[in-house]
Amino acid sequence: MTRYTRQEAVIGSEGQARLGAARVLVVGAGGLGVPVLQYLAGAGVGQITILDPDRVEVSNLHRQPLYRIADCGVPKAEAAREALLALNPELRITACVQAIDPDNAAQIVAAHDLALDCADSFAVSYILSDTCLALGLPLISASALERSGYAGGFCRGAPSLRAVFPDLPERAATCAAAGVMGPVVGAIGAMQAQMALAVLLDMAPSPLGQMVTWDAAGWRMGGFRFDGAPEPDRPLRFISPATIQAGDLTIDLRDPEEGPLATPWALRISPERLGAEPPAAAPGQRVVLCCRSGLRAWRAARQYETSSPAEVVLVALGQHPPG
Repeated sequence: MTRYTRQEAVIGSEGQARLGAARVLVVGAGGLGVPVLQYLAGAGVGQITILDPDRVEVSNLHRQPLYRIADCGVPKAEAAREALLALNPELRITACVQAIDPDNAAQIVAAHDLALDCADSFAVSYILSDTCLALGLPLISASALERSGYAGGFCRGAPSLRAVFPDLPERAATCAAAGVMGPVVGAIGAMQAQMALAVLLDMAPSPLGQMVTWDAAGWRMGGFRFDGAPEPDRPLRFISPATIQAGDLTIDLRDPEEGPLATPWALRISPERLGAEPPAAAPGQRVVLCCRSGLRAWRAARQYETSSPAEVVLVALGQHPPG
């Protein structure tokens, strides 16, 4: 009866009951997901689904203090569930050791009231945003790298992530590639959690349509509203590898050592060569661009769009294509 006393002084017993009835999806149980999960569980969010295909590694521990050395090798979703239930055994927490993709996203997201994007993958971020926009559900998305990051509220009446970031920056990296400091993801993840609670409680002003930024290198916080940002006319859509069709012009942009071809009929073409000599699509033929993370495919698609009226879609294969 005393667990939420300090919180109820702010949100009231009705607000606490709303949190207890809420269903929240957290995609990613890493640097951002750990503080998000800790604060949502601590706040008494009644039903939390944790979606993450990865396992705990020693290199995670500096920025993911929910885990212990004994958790190394254990799926993050399962280790996080056990730790959160130890914190608050009254919660209903589901651990899903799987990735989200264009095929399963709608079914997974639709079972929740709100989704949080805590994945270190811009492909996942756009897939979640597209799904939440179509379903009319709110999305709290964040990103952190090195010593800076942002958190924002998207969809359910607010513009999508694509409206704010219609294209990728020239330099796009992940924590695995560029690194990040632990307190940075902790601070950004805490902001995500606060935004999520504000949405669930209908607090005003709403965090939907709001971006908050933090630069720990220069000790600056900022932010802006983006309520009027227009949705892009021709968004680059991600599809799953399983939905590539034999009639597609399928181009694998990866180097041979990165894995076998995405499909037996795919053409292996480097991004540089594709930019100089893009193969022409037949009338009505779809162009499918594949790479590991989706980054090379995205950039190649922008080049393709200037030379072809064909539909262009992207595939993020991960470390290796399925099958």
